Order: sequence, then C-alpha cells, then structure tokens
Amino acid sequence: MIVSRRKLIAALGAAPVAALLPRNAFAAYPDRPIHLIVPFAAGGNADIVGRLVGDQVSQRLKQPVVVENRGGAGGAVGAEAVARAAPDGYTLLVGSNGPLTVNPVMQAKLAYDPLKDFAPIALTSYVPHAIILSNKVTAKTIPELIALAKTRPVTLATSGVGSATHMTLERFKAATGANITHVPYRGGGALMPDVIAGNVDGSMTEFSTALSLHKGGQAHIIAVASAQRSQLAPDIPTFIEGGVKDFTAESYIGIVAPAKTPPEIIDALQKAIVAGLSGGPAPERLRSLGAEIATPEQMTPNGFAAFIRADYANMQAAAKLAGITPH
Repeated sequence: MIVSRRKLIAALGAAPVAALLPRNAFAAYPDRPIHLIVPFAAGGNADIVGRLVGDQVSQRLKQPVVVENRGGAGGAVGAEAVARAAPDGYTLLVGSNGPLTVNPVMQAKLAYDPLKDFAPIALTSYVPHAIILSNKVTAKTIPELIALAKTRPVTLATSGVGSATHMTLERFKAATGANITHVPYRGGGALMPDVIAGNVDGSMTEFSTALSLHKGGQAHIIAVASAQRSQLAPDIPTFIEGGVKDFTAESYIGIVAPAKTPPEIIDALQKAIVAGLSGGPAPERLRSLGAEIATPEQMTPNGFAAFIRADYANMQAAAKLAGITPH
C-alpha cells in the first residue's frame, strides 16, 4: 500500500512524542542488568563483599547485578576493564587497596589512573590489619614484640611484596624501629600454616583471616590496627593502645564506576548501597567476617574519594620506606 505524504505527516503528528525519541532519551536507569567486576578470584574478601553488596543493589534497583571475577596483575586486569567501559552505570568495579592504591606504586606501566579514571560511589567496609604471632613466640603485646626484636630479628609474613599488609608492616617498622624481617608469601591463606607451625614468628594480615586462629588457640593476635577494639574480640588491644601513635591500617572495599558516569546514576547507586548497608542481614554478615561498616560520610562519593586519596598518599610513603619502585 502506498501512503501519501499528507497521510504520513498526519500519522506522525498523532503519534506520542515518546515513541519517536531514541530509547535512551527516556529509559530510566537501570533498565537492564548491571555488571559488577571483582578484580580477583572468587572466594576472597573482595568477592564476598562484592556479591553481598551486589545483591543489595539488585533488590533496590530491581535489576540483576551480575558479578564477574576478572583476576590478574593484582587487580589491574579487572580495573582496566572497568576504566575503559562505557560510563553508563552498567559496568562497575569492586575497588580495594590493590587496584586503587597499591598497584600505582608497584606497576610502572599501569594502564589506568586510579585517581582520574574512576568515579567513586561509596566505601562499603574495611577489615583492619592485625599482627598474629605463633604460640612459640612469647610476646603478647606490641611493647613485648618490640623488645623481642631488640634481641633477635623477628620474622613477620605478609601476602606478598607490595600487598596492602606489606605496606602496613613497613609503616609499623618505621614507626617503632623494630628489627623485623619481612617474609613475603603468595596470598594470605598460604602463610597461616607456617605461622601455626612456628616456621615464621607471625604475620601482618587481615583481622578476619587471623581471628579464627586466635579464638581457636592456634596462634595469638597481639594488636589490631583500628581506632577502637573490635566487638568480635574485645580482649585484643589496638596498635594505638600498644604505644604506636595514631596507627590504623585496613583492607577496604568500595564500589566505583568509570569516570564521567552521570551524577544521577552515581546517586542512584550510592543510595541503593547505603540502604542495603543501613540495616538488615547485610551489615551483620559483614561484621561477622571481622569487617567494619564504613561511616555515613565514607559512603558518599566525596567521602570515598577523600579516603582513596589519603590511602594513596599512605601507600606512596610506605613504598618509599620499603624501597619499592614501580617496575
């Protein structure tokens, strides 16, 4: 059938305006699944927290959140993928120390800039670092450990050169002058059997990793690097109580988007994350893992951005203390 020009114009004039607009001009965000990239293998802290937060976001924004594990290069592989993704709110990163603040001091040819290529959404939680010692070591406090280090070198393991816990160990050595030898491992889980056996004197590790060993009597935590004692183990003093002034350190988890993601999308995601962590089972699940929930200010884009910049500066300083240069 041939339609005349006059009839075509009349038909278009009667059509709703919305039907003539591109789909993106009126589609409410989100209108399809969101992909949340975890830049590490499944099963670790970032993966556990990412899946929990993703579930909360999905419930509130009424769209599936698909969690994808893209490990490699200390989190750089997954981080680069998100940095290069379209800034439309459908590809997000579970950000942590590794890809955001440690990699810049370790990798000379990092393919993204953590301070420029991401838009922070919200810090979700962090796990403080702690020193756990073999039961073969008699020291029970920070002062006793420092005193022991004056009589012989003390060996403390971390999850690897340039890891967040390694950087914390270097800061601790600089703050106390303790004679401590760093023993790097390939991952936090691999070193714990050697701590239990006494093959190393102890470890600087995540509180969540060490807590079960402490409670089971297999080794003993002498201090936790948080501002206050943990409710999960109120018997363990902080580094500050042990005489290390203002000493805090943690492995953190937060959600970031590609830079230039529209503010209204950032706002929608931030509100969903805050709602999910303000009550119910999600925050209790995180606390049961030894994590601390971020403060309301840290759960804002500006607050998380300030947190990242501060940790970035701390990592730069710690790398200088350890003599680490990007390679």
